[in-house]
Amino acid sequence: MSLQPPITHLLYLHGFRSSPQSKKASLMARHMAARHPSVTWCCPQLPPSPRQAMAEVLRGIADWPRASMAVVGSSLGGFYATWVAQTTGCRAVLLNPAVDPARDLQTYIGEQSNWHDPTQRFFFRSEFVQELRDLALPELTQAQRYMVVIAKGDELLDWREMHARYAGAHIRLLEGGDHALSDFERHLPAVMAFLGLD
Repeated sequence: MSLQPPITHLLYLHGFRSSPQSKKASLMARHMAARHPSVTWCCPQLPPSPRQAMAEVLRGIADWPRASMAVVGSSLGGFYATWVAQTTGCRAVLLNPAVDPARDLQTYIGEQSNWHDPTQRFFFRSEFVQELRDLALPELTQAQRYMVVIAKGDELLDWREMHARYAGAHIRLLEGGDHALSDFERHLPAVMAFLGLD
């Protein structure tokens, strides 16, 4: 990655029922503020509608330089980050990314609460499943632009499916771990190195 221009703008996309207050997002935000204060950092609260979420993201990064921006995404945010990276051509880091959220989230239709603040509730509508299908990409292009952290111990997503989907990417395959990547702090140096921000 050393031939790539240094990252000047970094986008973080959280997962389903998550928020910018997630442990991983908070850790990265603190790291960027302390070590790379000149890099533009953006971690928006995503609306439940996938179509609306991606429209808001594209508006937010409309004037970002594609060659020196990157996106990090966790779980459903990893699915979104893949779409952003394929759309913009930027680099991406994916943390236990959802491969087929339209399939996986069908059972979550109805009222949901935010993991980090259960008082925050939202309604996941049936039409959002089709919106996820509409965002699905048939194949990955330029897989070398991706770093993927995959935990074999993920209790929600199949690590084999993630591994197959991102074949050709820079894969960091963890023997244990969990869906939340509770030990994310251990992997942050590798993520930063991939982004040229170590």
